[in-house]
Amino acid sequence: MSRKREGGSAAKGPTQRQLRVGEELRHVLADILRRADFRDPALLDINVTVTEVRISPDLKNATAFVIPLGGGHPDLIPALNRAALFLRGQIASEVRLQHVPRLSFQADSSFEYASKIDRLLHDPHVAQDIVRHLDGEGVPMDETVEELLEEEGDEDGAADSDAQDVSGQKNHGA
Repeated sequence: MSRKREGGSAAKGPTQRQLRVGEELRHVLADILRRADFRDPALLDINVTVTEVRISPDLKNATAFVIPLGGGHPDLIPALNRAALFLRGQIASEVRLQHVPRLSFQADSSFEYASKIDRLLHDPHVAQDIVRHLDGEGVPMDETVEELLEEEGDEDGAADSDAQDVSGQKNHGA
């Protein structure tokens, strides 16, 4: 009997086996690329970081996400894809798998995306909406200006039943 997943595999994410095999391949690839036994001149003297290896559910295809250290190597990904067969042979000699997956390489853009989000969050137009505020124990918490105004309105409204709310209108019987 075969067991089927509820909701399909697209909703779940990678299995534990996929994650384990992908991480093992990442370590082995990083070691092979560190040794740099390549004939391709585009791969000589380039330091590469393997950030992640995603493997297909059938474990037959793997995509390695890489970043060149120091940047500025536009021909790195095509060169690694040309060397994929050689790398697959090197992996086969170091990892015990029934079938070594086909390799493809992609540039990892997650660090660029994270830095873009960081720049956006530190933009003065965005930062003006967030005020650093300390809670009762002195721990910093981020609150929007509106939340702070609501808190101040609640404190004043509790003490005075005819207090005005933030918009300036009378609040009878708060």
